[in-house]
Amino acid sequence: MTVLNSAEVIRLYRKRAGNYNFTANLYYLIGYREYAYRKKAVNAMALQRGDTVVDIGCGTGLNFPLLQHVVGEKGKIIGVDLTDAMLKRARQRIKKEGWTNVELVQADAATFQFTEQVDGIISTFALSMMPDLNKIVENGASSLSPGSRWVVLDLKMPANWLSRLWPIYVFITRPFGVTNDYVKQRSWETISDAFHQYLHNTFKLELYGGFSYIIVGETVDNH
Repeated sequence: MTVLNSAEVIRLYRKRAGNYNFTANLYYLIGYREYAYRKKAVNAMALQRGDTVVDIGCGTGLNFPLLQHVVGEKGKIIGVDLTDAMLKRARQRIKKEGWTNVELVQADAATFQFTEQVDGIISTFALSMMPDLNKIVENGASSLSPGSRWVVLDLKMPANWLSRLWPIYVFITRPFGVTNDYVKQRSWETISDAFHQYLHNTFKLELYGGFSYIIVGETVDNH
């Protein structure tokens, strides 16, 4: 098995939903600046006030505050996730914050139907766990308005001596579905290839010694 299928993803994240936010924060103990990386990814979309953005694999909505800060009340956030329990937590966050511009959709990212052109797509620590990566990137790219960006923040194996620490990294991130098969799958390469195929001006930033990365691609601006 190289990736989790839909049923396995749902089972895993139903178990993790209740303490997902707390567990994610524990990575600060090993120097992984998750919030800073999320913020960097959001900023890389270059969104404007009033824009519409889709968060693929939105989970409990950890990106929503950052996205709200950028698009504002007149903007729109569409959160897409496969797991009902994660979306339940996201709804609780939305209600607590009083946001009225967030729409949640329970769907598989590979079959999610964009109903309108959007001004940005983001996926953080989620896309690499999904099958049909090429299809997902193609689908998103075709739904972006001209000059808009697809941004992914995710995990990878370093292309340096730090790769020897990968077994430790797998152990630490196993609660989120990362296994040794993740290395064999090399999803970061598949995502990169898809970005170069369907998007333009693609660039990548490596983070945390190469264990994490941000990749950015944009559609052609017709202006």
